[in-house]
Amino acid sequence: MPHIKASSTPESPIEIGRRTFIANAVVALGGVMSLGIAIPLATSLVPAAAASEGEWSPLTGEQWAALQRATATPSKVSFSLRDQDGYFAPTDYAEFVWAIKTSDAEMRAQRPELYTSEKLPYPVVNLGFTLFSPSCPHLGGRYAWIGDQSRFICPLHGSQYTSCGKHLAGPALRGLDPLPLRNYNGRAEITWIEYKANSPAHLVLKIG
Repeated sequence: MPHIKASSTPESPIEIGRRTFIANAVVALGGVMSLGIAIPLATSLVPAAAASEGEWSPLTGEQWAALQRATATPSKVSFSLRDQDGYFAPTDYAEFVWAIKTSDAEMRAQRPELYTSEKLPYPVVNLGFTLFSPSCPHLGGRYAWIGDQSRFICPLHGSQYTSCGKHLAGPALRGLDPLPLRNYNGRAEITWIEYKANSPAHLVLKIG
C-alpha cells in the first residue's frame, strides 16, 4: 500500500479565518438553543400564585344586585371569569360563588382558623360580604345550599358545611374556601383563587 505523506503546507489566512468563523458560529448557535430551552423551564418553576396578583372580574349591575340579596342565608352570584393563557387569546366563561352577608367579628367567631393559622392572600370579609368558592375543599365537587337543612351539602361524598362555611360532616378536611371581593374605583370586583384540595390547610395554588 502506498504511503501517503501528510501535507506540511501551512494554511492560508483565509482558510484559518473561515475555520474560526465556523467554530464561533457553532458555539453561538448552541448558546441560543440552550437559552431557548432554559427560559421556558425557569418560567415553569415559578409558582402561579407568586407570578401574578390575578385577573379581577367586575360585577355587572345585575350581578351586584344579586350580591345585595345575600343575607345570613347564602345567595348564588354568577359572574364572568377571564381565562388568561400565555399561548391563547383571553376568553371569558361563566362562573359563580356563594355569598353571605356577614361581619368580620362573626366570621372570626365562626371560622377562627381563617384568621390564625392560615395565611390567606385577601380579607375574608369585604364590603360586608364573604364569598365562598363553589368547589368543595374535599375533591372539588360543586356543593349546593340546601335550604330545608340550612347547610351546604356536596353531592359527591356528602361533606356538609354551615352558612359560614364551617365544616360539619363528611370527608372534607377543612371548611369552605373564601374568595376575594373588592371595591375598585366604585365597582365591585371578584377574582378566582384555586386552593389545594383534600388538605386541612387553605393552601393557595393559583390566583386569577
